[in-house]
Amino acid sequence: MQETIQIFKALSDETRLNIISLMKEGEICVCDITETLQVSQPKISFHLNVLKEAGIIKDRKQGKWVHYSINNTDLFRRFLIHSVLERIPDKTVKKNLSQLKKVMSINNKNRCCDK
Repeated sequence: MQETIQIFKALSDETRLNIISLMKEGEICVCDITETLQVSQPKISFHLNVLKEAGIIKDRKQGKWVHYSINNTDLFRRFLIHSVLERIPDKTVKKNLSQLKKVMSINNKNRCCDK
């Protein structure tokens, strides 16, 4: 029961839903999330930790950088995540992904995760 409660609590925050919507297209670095959502790195790290502890996302370390993506290994979580993503308004997802593309294209060589 606690595991299910933790999953639903993790999905009950707007910032975390925005983070998940950014991962819809694949793996993403913390620096890109912070710049895209205009939220401080400590706050983003907090939200990422909540999502990770709930098993909703997974991380991959590359040098000193950490990349995050949706965890598709558990059928229940995968179904729930995709169901939640379908409920996020298209204009919100498109806005987030459009902003992410801008962030990733600006000074691409100076991005933290590429250093």
